[in-house]
Amino acid sequence: MTGIRVVIVDDQELVRAGLRPLAERDGDIRVVDEAPDGRSGLSRVREHRPDVVLMDIRMPMMDGLEATRAIVSDPALDGVRVLILTTFDEDEHVHEAVRAGAAGYLLKDVSPEDLRSAIRTVAAGDALLSPAVTATVMRAAAGAARTPDRSRLDGLTEREIDVLTLVGRGRTNDEIAADLFLSPATTRTYVSRLLGRLHARDRAALVILAYETGLVRPAG
Repeated sequence: MTGIRVVIVDDQELVRAGLRPLAERDGDIRVVDEAPDGRSGLSRVREHRPDVVLMDIRMPMMDGLEATRAIVSDPALDGVRVLILTTFDEDEHVHEAVRAGAAGYLLKDVSPEDLRSAIRTVAAGDALLSPAVTATVMRAAAGAARTPDRSRLDGLTEREIDVLTLVGRGRTNDEIAADLFLSPATTRTYVSRLLGRLHARDRAALVILAYETGLVRPAG
């Protein structure tokens, strides 16, 4: 059976039971297992090697941040993407989740359609931050660097900095291509090159770096 394979890790049985039918509704997403804490969740992820893990943050035994770090740092789990799904939107949790290597962060009041869209987005290799929490992430990222360290951008070309700035502003590859009069393929090449040169795991890490280096500032 094909489709996007998902493991749900949440300490509330009712939440897990509710997420499964919502995720599977359209038939292209399949929940292959679930777990009540980070430690058992990590075990299930190693067993199934799913495409996406829906991960809560606050759980017993091992919290979602620690479990996310373990997944991201395990070469055997390369390609497994973590989507943080939580009721908490405090700055430190959001920022730390993205720094831990999460590909996305959603609040649990997300609509069923947006949940499925988020799963598909991160499964395709893109990063996703809910509009409800993007501003929180950026405040935390900018606040972490009161004096931006531009030296982290040394060696980048002017065009690479232009692309990084637009990534930091949340532009898609197609939007960046239109803004900079590039082809979509060239834009993808620039983004891939930035990931390598800046040792960034994914697009979310590039967004944070754009804020921490002062290329982009939070509105207001």
